[in-house]
Amino acid sequence: MIRCEASAHCWGEPLFAHAAIGKADPLEVDRAVERQARLAALARAHFSFIWRSLRRLGVSEPAVDDATQQVFEVAARRLDELEVGREKAFLFKTALLVAMKARRVAARARSEAGGPEIESLHDPAPSPEESALRRENRQLLDRALAALGLPERTVFVLFEIEELSLTEIAELVSIPRGTAASRLRRARELFHAEAKRLRARASRGAP
Repeated sequence: MIRCEASAHCWGEPLFAHAAIGKADPLEVDRAVERQARLAALARAHFSFIWRSLRRLGVSEPAVDDATQQVFEVAARRLDELEVGREKAFLFKTALLVAMKARRVAARARSEAGGPEIESLHDPAPSPEESALRRENRQLLDRALAALGLPERTVFVLFEIEELSLTEIAELVSIPRGTAASRLRRARELFHAEAKRLRARASRGAP
């Protein structure tokens, strides 16, 4: 699979391809062109953020490109409802729903296969230049994140990794700022406790 993490063009070509318009009314043609331009602008502005968010919200490496496409397909269907200036919030809320569904599907598949409960989000094919220490830290981060519930994980990822403010997070997730702050405190406690446990296991040579 070709990773589309850094490029909206890699994913968006089928969605933004020009349809055959034929003898359509000029006003409808203009409207279609405007819609395509807006969708392309959304992908350029937010594709990488949505891709990263889905990964850190628990969508597996093989499924993240399809999940990102689902988010933008929803945006395409509901484009006329999107308030200008609120597109990022809409896309992120959609990504949350897509991530929840993907996590349920993955959990059901692991249950049926008798696999481990905690999914490792470690990239199975890291680039050659990545050091062993970086790979180990990445795996530790992903496994510690996997131990958080989705509400805490969402706020933690947005604050600690995406470096958004609590005010921005509250707006994106549609929760009071105080709730965002309390979830962040709880997430930090859980994350650091899990990271400590994982480091202790690693030092004992446990898998």
